[in-house]
Amino acid sequence: MEFLFALTRVLPRDPLRGFIALYWYITRRRVRAWNRLRYMQQQSPAFYAIWIRDVERVEQARLQAAANPDEGMRHPRISVVLYLDPAVAVAGHVRSIQSVTQQTYADWELVIVPDPAAASPVPATEPRVRHLPPAANAASALAAAVSAADGEYILPLRAGDALSNAALRRFVEALNVSAMATVLYGDEDEINSRGQRARPYFKPEWNEEMFLAQDYISTSCLIRTDAARTSLPVADEFAGVAAYALLLQHLESAPQPRIVHVPHIVCHRDTTESSGLQGVRQQLVATHLRRMGSPATAATGEFDSVRVCWPQPQDQPLVSVIVPTRDKLRLLRACLRGVLGATRYPNIEVLVVDNASVKTATHRFFEEIQRDSRVRVLRYPAAYNYSAINNFAVREARGSYVCLLNNDTEILHDDWLCEMMRQAVRPHVGAVGAKLLYADGSIQHAGVIVGLGDAAGHAHRYLPNDKPGYFNHAHLPQYVSAVTAACLLVEKRKFLEVGGLDETHLAIAFNDADLCLKLGAAGWRNLYTPHAVLIHHESKSRRRDSRASEQSRYRSELRTLQMRWRTVGFRDPCHHPNLSRASETFQIDFRQSGRA
Repeated sequence: MEFLFALTRVLPRDPLRGFIALYWYITRRRVRAWNRLRYMQQQSPAFYAIWIRDVERVEQARLQAAANPDEGMRHPRISVVLYLDPAVAVAGHVRSIQSVTQQTYADWELVIVPDPAAASPVPATEPRVRHLPPAANAASALAAAVSAADGEYILPLRAGDALSNAALRRFVEALNVSAMATVLYGDEDEINSRGQRARPYFKPEWNEEMFLAQDYISTSCLIRTDAARTSLPVADEFAGVAAYALLLQHLESAPQPRIVHVPHIVCHRDTTESSGLQGVRQQLVATHLRRMGSPATAATGEFDSVRVCWPQPQDQPLVSVIVPTRDKLRLLRACLRGVLGATRYPNIEVLVVDNASVKTATHRFFEEIQRDSRVRVLRYPAAYNYSAINNFAVREARGSYVCLLNNDTEILHDDWLCEMMRQAVRPHVGAVGAKLLYADGSIQHAGVIVGLGDAAGHAHRYLPNDKPGYFNHAHLPQYVSAVTAACLLVEKRKFLEVGGLDETHLAIAFNDADLCLKLGAAGWRNLYTPHAVLIHHESKSRRRDSRASEQSRYRSELRTLQMRWRTVGFRDPCHHPNLSRASETFQIDFRQSGRA
């Protein structure tokens, strides 16, 4: 029914493709049908407008029906602070101010700090609006407003942006659930001069690694006033990113910051203003890292991001690269050519696990390749069991780190293992996964989202690697629930401590997701790095078996994952309730969005 419901939304605009998708759905080619439908959805400029009409407005109506909050709820005063930036048109100032005065939540104040060159377009009759003396820049304006604020919480509003009508109400609702939160942030979209909204950003949960690469919080956040005051001042050199600087300084000063995501659109960003502040953010992140005593440095990243460069381990521990294979000599040659001849990391051993290869050429190659002192060929003649093969090789590995690597991968850049080791040696990190590309340059893996398809799926699959995609996420390092074992690096001690791969119940499928979830449950954090890039010729090393026994095995392994980790209905921290659990490309989902 979900497919048919979504189809009715796009069929009138593209009947031909719609009927083709319907044909594929009826003939049980469901994946192809969904892919066509999502393509149609992506091409529709009205799709978000439909969501606003059919989902957001329904939610707002329910919220309005409960206009009188429960007596037991906290009703903190919120101080919205606004610097009247002379670079923003007067119409932008008006839009920002009106968005505050039209809030459905009443206990607020608006603290306005003008630039000396800006005039305040505020009616004098609104008693909740306070005017402070002019400030030279956004940093000094923020400091003055935070110091003068009467509210328990501060909301920095960028000139030109507009709060959604229920923004403060949404924040207060969240505060009543998460009373200890020091920072809350919501979702946002863009608004143009005609009031048209587009590009909704349904954000992930708090992810500090991503936050260093991309400021995805400060344009729609609430900060507890005492925490904001403790985090001041912001240096004038960071005036262009004052709220971001305040948040980073809060991370420095707070022993245990509690940051909570409010999964609703709370801010409409002005599209007429461009930032051009990548260099300033890079300098700010570098300063933050120094203050935190971190050995990492900051550099320019892709798509306006900041690249945090963690150092490589000085002792360069031995890494055992494990490559299972059964014949497939052409693929194996290409894989090992890159591992042995195009890997900058110097201290490796390669364990080729032969799972009953039969071809003479393959065995001849095994003899040849072992002339390299870094290579050992291990024999595993039993039936194919991916988990058992790798567990066997890990036990034989001499390295303190193990890299599980499919034989159908190809090394693109010689720094791949260096980049992964930068992350894997951090004490709190569990498994590290690489960005994997198809041969055509599109993304095959950029982290695993648990819960997609009620199981697990690859984030941003089929996105061209030279395109930003969903708010650049595929190109940002970030903590993730899981990564694929096609290229997975983990400390051997941690792998063994959680029991390795499940060779009893997850012989073929979902064993990597299970491993990563076990690492997470043990207290380590799995991480995706886009800076290690390989090609993965997915499915070329092992044919899909459509026999009934294999289908039964797959269904059994799917049930194991679902029962063990409750993936049916699971909400991955890197995903969002408003995004479809049937899509790896972060598409809006009507059915899953209805929440009040």
